[in-house]
Amino acid sequence: MRILAAMSGGVDSAVAAARAVEAGHDVVGVHLALSRAGGTLRTGSRGCCTIEDALDARRAADVLGIPFYVWDFSERFRDDVIEDFIAEYQAGRTPNPCMRCNEKIKFAALLERAIELGFDAVCTGHYATLIDGEQGLELHRASDNAKDQSYVLGVLTAEQLAHTYFPLGTTPSKAIVRAEAESRGLSVAQKPDSHDICFIPDGDTRGWLAEKVGTATGEIVDRSGEVVGSHEGAHAFTVGQRRGLKLGIPAPDGKPRFVLEVRPVSNTVVVGPKEALAIAEIAGERFSWAGAAPTESAFECHVQIRAHAEPVPAQAEVSDTGVRVVPDVPLDGVAPGQTAVLYVGTRVLGQFTIDTTVSAVPVGA
Repeated sequence: MRILAAMSGGVDSAVAAARAVEAGHDVVGVHLALSRAGGTLRTGSRGCCTIEDALDARRAADVLGIPFYVWDFSERFRDDVIEDFIAEYQAGRTPNPCMRCNEKIKFAALLERAIELGFDAVCTGHYATLIDGEQGLELHRASDNAKDQSYVLGVLTAEQLAHTYFPLGTTPSKAIVRAEAESRGLSVAQKPDSHDICFIPDGDTRGWLAEKVGTATGEIVDRSGEVVGSHEGAHAFTVGQRRGLKLGIPAPDGKPRFVLEVRPVSNTVVVGPKEALAIAEIAGERFSWAGAAPTESAFECHVQIRAHAEPVPAQAEVSDTGVRVVPDVPLDGVAPGQTAVLYVGTRVLGQFTIDTTVSAVPVGA
């Protein structure tokens, strides 16, 4: 096949490209410039998409003997990922920018251009596997559960999966990938993984949002509506947050309080006991299937609400208005805006953006 290898400058994408070459494919490397004024250097695991990363990707391509290009996707990244991130926080939701980047950039904008240029597939260093099932191509978890990235790929559609290539999915461990990079002479063999939001490399999401959307004093209230503190912008809070609340009135039982809800219209933050973070039901209108859609409107599955969360057995129901999921045991600290990915065994069935949640602990209980 003609393969376009997305090379981030890290060890995973470099080894993925190497394996594509070794498999006999016609491979071209490409690095995505996602910022018009990208940083020069990384600091350990902080940041990505820097000039240093682009140079690392180029060096890896040179070692592999493949053509290499840098494509400017900064405008699309700004509109589809950064602006979406800001808008979601302003609306009181908790977005996942990595999920949105996969959906809008790597497997939409990049894949669209790749197909236009005659490539058969885009190759990435994600840890996930593709399997030919009875109803077509299926997305499954990686062999290494510790590195599995199927959650952040849950937004991919059947059409997109048909043009993707994940050479690392069956690799037993990341240590094997690093050892392989070393043996191939790739300088990124021991390069740290990136863990932070790439456009907020210092990790200060609250400060970054304050610069983008400003501050506005509002009230912090408990579940009964009593004012227990104040804040300088509801966008700076996320469901489940405990630190930085600076409450003026302690809880009657003396226990810590957590953010339960963010109300952007009234600029209000609702806090309460940890038990109230338990969620008995989630639902969302925006959903997609990673391959064949379920044949039944109601079915058993597992639901995962974060990239590294444990999947929870659940009952799902699909209708014209969206997806509703009732977990067998309450979920912890779910926020509107998060992505819920549904699994059947190791297979990714699909995903939806959480719009509403129902607490397992009624007010006053």
